[in-house]
Amino acid sequence: MLNKNDDKSLFAEAENARLASDGPLAARMRPRTLDDFFGQRDFIGPGKLLRRMLDAQSLSSVIFYGPPGVGKTSLAAVIANTINAKFRYLSAPAATVSDIRSIAAKAKDLLITTKTKTVLFIDEIHRFNKAQQDVLLNDVETGIITLVGATTENPYFAINSPLISRSTIFRFSPLSKDDIIELMKKALSDRVRGLGSLDVQTSQEALAYVAIMSDGDGRKALTALEVGVMSQKNTGEKTIKFDLEIAKESISQKHIHFDPSGDSHYDLASALQKSMRGSDPDAAVYWLARLIASGEDPRFIARRIAICAAEDVGNADPAATILAAAAVQIAEFVGFPEAQLPLAQAAIYVACAPKSNASAKAIAAALADTKNKRTIGVPRHLKDSHYAGAKKEGFGTEYKYPHDWPEGFVAQEYLPGKKAGQYYKPVNRGREKIINDYLQKLEILIKDSDSDT
Repeated sequence: MLNKNDDKSLFAEAENARLASDGPLAARMRPRTLDDFFGQRDFIGPGKLLRRMLDAQSLSSVIFYGPPGVGKTSLAAVIANTINAKFRYLSAPAATVSDIRSIAAKAKDLLITTKTKTVLFIDEIHRFNKAQQDVLLNDVETGIITLVGATTENPYFAINSPLISRSTIFRFSPLSKDDIIELMKKALSDRVRGLGSLDVQTSQEALAYVAIMSDGDGRKALTALEVGVMSQKNTGEKTIKFDLEIAKESISQKHIHFDPSGDSHYDLASALQKSMRGSDPDAAVYWLARLIASGEDPRFIARRIAICAAEDVGNADPAATILAAAAVQIAEFVGFPEAQLPLAQAAIYVACAPKSNASAKAIAAALADTKNKRTIGVPRHLKDSHYAGAKKEGFGTEYKYPHDWPEGFVAQEYLPGKKAGQYYKPVNRGREKIINDYLQKLEILIKDSDSDT
């Protein structure tokens, strides 16, 4: 005999089924088996890790990490079907600790009475606080629930270490253009869940346009397809045309997934800096454009360009640092959209400039010595002598003023025990080649001075 809770559960399932059949195309076309699933072949394809885990019926708790619209929720439901488990859904922003405990208690009863496992899918799991995540630990570890967590943020930063250690992490990639086209074709041919009952005439050009503009988001592509088709359903025409013109009217401007406090923020900035360091101006300006289009703060971008100019170009072309400093000031002053011009100029200049990290290595080595070795005192002849009593102490009295010598240089000790090139070792590129030649000339003068004494 069913109790009230069972009645409610059955009613909810029936209601969800009705909603799915009448819901948006993207919801109706959710895959039901692994063979229906598009994308993520690197871990769900034949012989790959997640597929092997499912085939062996030995699925551990998993964390799905990736952008929206790539199948995280769909795959969780497919997994539950594949292992004949009860599927439960929680949205982290709306869930409470009592919700988690209630699901865990029911999962335990179900496992004991019917040996049926429960897959708990938690959407936006990074929104759980520490206490909520800790509640999951014991039930995950004992296998009472199989956790499938979904997040758009780097789980290594957003999720507790104990929960991470009990889970396998799978990183989802945006769907490829071909995957999205195939997904739309399946929706067009499916007479039960899709648009197959309608006479829709489309072109590869239109489907390709939607695939590109959806930017790897399958849900967005199916929504655009549905808008384009259904908007013509009641026009009286027997055949519905989904051509390029209709496709352009059916999908909004491409949305670029970006979290200014998350992983993509630092990944794009890293790609920009590494492209400039690698002397690839095309790559540098592309990653710059990605940052700009994503709404990144122009000051953040300008700072990264300035850092690269000092660290990776340095004295091989000092003008790079000057130009980068100007970009920082202009970006601060004018903001977007005009700031894109000095930022692009500076990024391209840094990418094309000769490279040397000699200055960066010099300060790093000197800082390491100051922290890890015995502190060197300032020599008496270099000490400040501009106060009463300094000369009485002998401070600065033996200092030799370089401009009093013909070369503007005189040999004297500035750092006790220093060896030539101990810190600064200029490379033989760009302006630093001239610096290197000059330093070698000074070394000859020092040796001549030593031989004279």
